Amino acid sequence: MYDLPPFNPNNVKNNISKIFNNKIVKIILLIILYVAIVFYYIEVFSPGYFRNQIDLIVKKIGNNFSQLQTQTTTLNIKPTEKYVSQISYEQAIIDSVKEASPSVVSIVISKNLPVYEQQFIDPFGNMPNFGFGTPFNLQIPQYVQKGTKYQEVGAGSGFIVSEDGLVLTNKHVVVDKQAEYTVLTNDGKKYSARVLALDPVQDLAIIKIQSDKKFPAIKIGDSSSIQIGQGAIAIGNALGQFSNTVSVGVVSGLGRTILASGGQGFSETLEGIIQTDAAINPGNSGGPLINLKGEVIGINTAMANGAESIGFAIPINIAKKDIDQIIKTNKIIYPFLGVRYILVDDGVKQKYNLSVDYGALVLRGANGEAAIVDGSAGQKAGLKEKDVILEFNGEKINKDNSMSKIIAKYNPGDKVTLKILRDGKEIDIDAVLGERS
Repeated sequence: MYDLPPFNPNNVKNNISKIFNNKIVKIILLIILYVAIVFYYIEVFSPGYFRNQIDLIVKKIGNNFSQLQTQTTTLNIKPTEKYVSQISYEQAIIDSVKEASPSVVSIVISKNLPVYEQQFIDPFGNMPNFGFGTPFNLQIPQYVQKGTKYQEVGAGSGFIVSEDGLVLTNKHVVVDKQAEYTVLTNDGKKYSARVLALDPVQDLAIIKIQSDKKFPAIKIGDSSSIQIGQGAIAIGNALGQFSNTVSVGVVSGLGRTILASGGQGFSETLEGIIQTDAAINPGNSGGPLINLKGEVIGINTAMANGAESIGFAIPINIAKKDIDQIIKTNKIIYPFLGVRYILVDDGVKQKYNLSVDYGALVLRGANGEAAIVDGSAGQKAGLKEKDVILEFNGEKINKDNSMSKIIAKYNPGDKVTLKILRDGKEIDIDAVLGERS
């Protein structure tokens, strides 16, 4: 062992005194004391401040580390033969379109049209001959029919709703009784089709593919659960040229009322309509509007002229009744009250000096059409012009719940009670709904 010098306390005390008498040491000690006082007051008046700051620094370090890991992983991804989106929304669109497209069809409209040929005719050719020919040598062009030619005159869209080939489409697509219709399926095959029924109220129709083959039926959704802002996909034969064209957007509005018009003098007021910004073009009519599950939520029916990205679709729940009726009875029928009316609002109330601002005011048409149809359920029940129908079987009638919307819930032969305002008094009248087909 080594020999240590004897311990002398005075030496230790002297050394410590030298250290604390050093100016640099004194400055360092003052700084430490100042910092300690500052930390103490911060902790007293802001408890947990330093702990939060430390947590933020640790979290930031962790995030940087995670980003570094992600970048490293991304760099190591190997290319695959088939593109698969890493974004769930995009993949949902791809999957939905893939599932629905085999059920979407193009409908080609064809008919015999007259063919005209230009000929030059002397208008004085039938005048009496005086021995020197006609007085004028005029040749006037005139178009003369030279037979007919079978040709395509239009196109629309539709979708298969049953394996035996029932196709749902718009009424205005197949309204021409003189035309013939051909269905072009997604696999490029053509089939003749027969119009089974036209909906008397909605812009809907059902046609049948003339084949014993089984077809892929589309999935039917529930339009009552639609929310504004949810994704929407339109599929159809855009411009009559580009079959199964896909456009994507959102549900922009619900419960719209529109006046839809088309060829063959077609014009109808449609209520409870879905508005979407998914592009709907001529030829898209009758095609499906689907959700991100590949389920049909609407039937594309119209677009707003003079606007961009404003299209409309009939909710699929309205069409469900038509499909069921065709399967059971091979026809589409609606309950019928047989009255003309306008919905009452503040303006109508003031104009006709009414005591209510809701209901359906029974009036004759602008061109003198009868307010109540002869032999109808309304006439048999005793309804009169200028009556205000306030309630239909207990449901209040207003602009958000029109009478036509309420009647659609019933069937021909159903007995209903109408609350009527007549000459300032409310009365109840019973009616048995007729049939409109």
